[in-house]
Amino acid sequence: MVRTTPPRPVDIASIFPELAPLARQAVRLHPRPGTPTPYESSIGGPLLWPANEEWPVCAETHDDWQLPVSLDDVRRRRALLEAAWLRPRGPKENLLSPEEQALLDTLQAGHPWHGEPNALLPVAQLYLRDIPGLTGPDGADLLQVLWCPLDHDENSLPATRLVWRDAASVVDPLVSPPQPADVDHDGNYVPEPCILHPEPVTEYPAPHELPEELAERLTAWGRAEWAKSHPEDEDHGRGHAYYQYELSVAPGWKVGGWGPWSFCDPWPMLCATCKTECRPLLTVSSGEWDGGSGSWIPLEDRVPPAGPVGLRQPSDPPMVSIGRGYNMQIYICPVSFDHPHLENMQ
Repeated sequence: MVRTTPPRPVDIASIFPELAPLARQAVRLHPRPGTPTPYESSIGGPLLWPANEEWPVCAETHDDWQLPVSLDDVRRRRALLEAAWLRPRGPKENLLSPEEQALLDTLQAGHPWHGEPNALLPVAQLYLRDIPGLTGPDGADLLQVLWCPLDHDENSLPATRLVWRDAASVVDPLVSPPQPADVDHDGNYVPEPCILHPEPVTEYPAPHELPEELAERLTAWGRAEWAKSHPEDEDHGRGHAYYQYELSVAPGWKVGGWGPWSFCDPWPMLCATCKTECRPLLTVSSGEWDGGSGSWIPLEDRVPPAGPVGLRQPSDPPMVSIGRGYNMQIYICPVSFDHPHLENMQ
């Protein structure tokens, strides 16, 4: 099934022509539960990986304020809670039985750090044929993103690895890749398998990246528009963010577009090798919509599920959480795909 983003409530570039030259295409990935194969684009699915190619590992320093858990612990914990949320429950009946609670406590207890290099975990596989506008090095038609599913001392984010390859060159695929021995305590960096429904949309910069004078005019305009449609809101509280949440940067997992700057001010994302300004490649999101971005909900997802919803919420099928519900963005250098990429929480 395709996913269709509703038209923006306002053609903002017709009201503020200064925005028109700043328009960028982003491709919303719309990950949804599925069983992807190595020959499909996916989030959290299996990678098309040569059997004779070494699987990448992480030997960096990890944030060790909480004990890690195993990948199996995360998956068993999610299955336990998913089943509990979906089954009928009487008034005042506990979600879990005493036996289930004891098992959950065991799965959440954690284990001592292994101390060995940690195998990376597949995050995304993107065939260029599926993602409009995505380009790679000469001869590459596939982008694979892996990460170490632990917080790292440098930025409190998982450490990512980008692999560009020619899919046709993989004639003997790896069937059972190594698994990380240590995963972050809450399983926030373990994506559930999802198939993708890529959709191009137009984005404009977040207010933080605009000239101050223009950002102020957009804020004033937003408050006025909000007042017209919500006269009962005397403070016009949400109007100041109307442009940011409804008209600028699309929420959710996406390729390209603009940065979702929000809780922190932008800073130059400069290539460490050549100092060229890097461009957004992939946004990893903690959810595709929330209370402040309802107009971005695809048309196909606007009817609530008929039955009970389990642990895996419709707005967050991959079940990845960055920080306190933020985004992680990967930037690449436009000069060379060989230059190191950058990571940032926004």
